[in-house]
Amino acid sequence: MGAYILRRLLLMIPTIVGIMAISFAVIQFAPGGPVERVIADLTGQGDSAADRLSGGGDLVSQQGISNESGSSYRGAQGLDPDLVAKLEKQFGFDKPPLTRFLEMMWNYIRFDFGESFFRNTSVIDLIIEKMPVSISLGVWILIFSYMISIPLGIKKAVKDGSTFDIWTSGVIIIGYAVPSFLFGILLIVLFAGGSFFDWFPLRGLKSDNFADLSWWQKILDYIWHLVLPLISLSLAAFATTTLLTKNSFIDEIKKQYVTTARAKGLNERQVLYGHVFRNAMLIVIAGFPGAFISAFFTGSLLIENIFSLDGLGRLGYLAVVNRDYPIVFATLYIFSLMGLLVGLVSDLIYTLIDPRIDFERRDV
Repeated sequence: MGAYILRRLLLMIPTIVGIMAISFAVIQFAPGGPVERVIADLTGQGDSAADRLSGGGDLVSQQGISNESGSSYRGAQGLDPDLVAKLEKQFGFDKPPLTRFLEMMWNYIRFDFGESFFRNTSVIDLIIEKMPVSISLGVWILIFSYMISIPLGIKKAVKDGSTFDIWTSGVIIIGYAVPSFLFGILLIVLFAGGSFFDWFPLRGLKSDNFADLSWWQKILDYIWHLVLPLISLSLAAFATTTLLTKNSFIDEIKKQYVTTARAKGLNERQVLYGHVFRNAMLIVIAGFPGAFISAFFTGSLLIENIFSLDGLGRLGYLAVVNRDYPIVFATLYIFSLMGLLVGLVSDLIYTLIDPRIDFERRDV
């Protein structure tokens, strides 16, 4: 097992370098980078550059008018070439792309993610600041979905082909097919003061008077704000885990050891939970880390924006919109690294649950 873990760790290096290299290359061809964005602001085609640019006021005060700037940036005509050069230097675009990529990877290896282009703070501080919201959503989504999905999946497996199985499958398929953000918008329209009821808050995880509430009122206030985002995010996870549990139990129920257990006089409950449960839940439990990462990173982006939750998903979205590349690449690096590590953890959980599984005999 030690050799397998070492191979997986070593393979993570070229994998994450490849992910970052492809993303970095795509960004080079994407129009509207941070320099162009500031130029658009300075020429009156965007929001105030001074509000987003570190030291922007000093740069703006130095701008001049030139008939021919000689800049390759679209919209740079009429700006002092020295100003454009200072912008390029400030954002690090005065260096060749390969040099910038190598410097970025060297810094990321040491977990030095630099500072945001437009927020005047370090990227790692921003990520740490936003992480509690996303972790909170991820944890509650898993707890909520697993508490419902596993019992429901077991019952569907036991009653396979029955009326109960058919109509619950229809509900699950609809829940899986409807995107979480679309369902979130529907919940807002119905229950957050959209067109019908005003039962739940529209944004955030805390009320304005949260600090003045007692401890039990804070808990209730937190739950009150969490209801709609949690329901929206749980749909896909709920459907996937339910069907996975059902199929896993059906496969195990059909095996010979179940028939033998029944022949020995055990009742269905003893057979189901004494023999089938451990083997059937192997794939569900082993997939728990991956499910958490999925709920933590991928599922929250649109929901956090719809419900104005100040988490990592919203941070990444705003970074892309504002071309804040340090945040974009740092979050991509962290998410990719955690995804690779979680894949390894899932394999190790398999071996802990079922020692018969031996990854040493398999090719990585």
